[in-house]
Amino acid sequence: MRIATWNVNSITARLPRLLAWLESSGTDVLCLQEAKVAEEQFPTDQLRELGYEAAVHATGRWNGVAVLSRVGLQDVGKGLPGDPGYDGVTEPRAISATCGPVRVWSVYVPNGREVGHPHYAYKLRWFEALRAAVRGDAQGARPFAVLGDYNVAPTDDDVHDVAAFAGATHVTPAERAALAALREAGLDDVVPRPLKYQHPFTYWDYRQLCFPKNRGMRIDLVYGNAPFVQAVKDAHVDREERKGKGASDHAPVVVDLDV
Repeated sequence: MRIATWNVNSITARLPRLLAWLESSGTDVLCLQEAKVAEEQFPTDQLRELGYEAAVHATGRWNGVAVLSRVGLQDVGKGLPGDPGYDGVTEPRAISATCGPVRVWSVYVPNGREVGHPHYAYKLRWFEALRAAVRGDAQGARPFAVLGDYNVAPTDDDVHDVAAFAGATHVTPAERAALAALREAGLDDVVPRPLKYQHPFTYWDYRQLCFPKNRGMRIDLVYGNAPFVQAVKDAHVDREERKGKGASDHAPVVVDLDV
């Protein structure tokens, strides 16, 4: 079974690439983030033609998450129980579903903007709600994973130059402590094997030739429980999908399971 996560940075802008990738990659379940469309605008019909069902939680221009599956789609849960919301709004940042033998969450963790900003405090509260929401599945016997754009680099090795992020979000002790607390709920980091470079980055800014210079970060993560991790045969980042015109600024993270 092949499971992947991909921040597509607008499914409308990325649809031709997404459909081509699904046809060629052999992916059974894909967790998407930053759909940036309303649910009624989601390309459900085009995906169905390829054999994929879609569970979608999206409201419009920003955010939006989905789970695509060709191995079944049941027990869909939209939203994060206990979501703290931001500025009085509950954003579409989480969706869960059972796909064949595996249960998954697709999450788009708040960015945080800058240290001290209200959005940063919201990010930390959101992590607390996520930990509470997934604890039961994390400690269960069924393979389970939380996949998505976490907007946190777990270690200094997960950024091209940690000094360049001094005082910025994505690398602060509080954000990394939130990740550690999530792991303590019963999840482990499925780290992709390096391919072209020593570190398997998943995101490269569009500016300043960051991708050609490999000035990236690993912020798209797969956190699985013990049965999920034990079933992992391989994991890699599909850097080819970050290349060329019209690419997302994130690449898919792909995990192969023996389930």
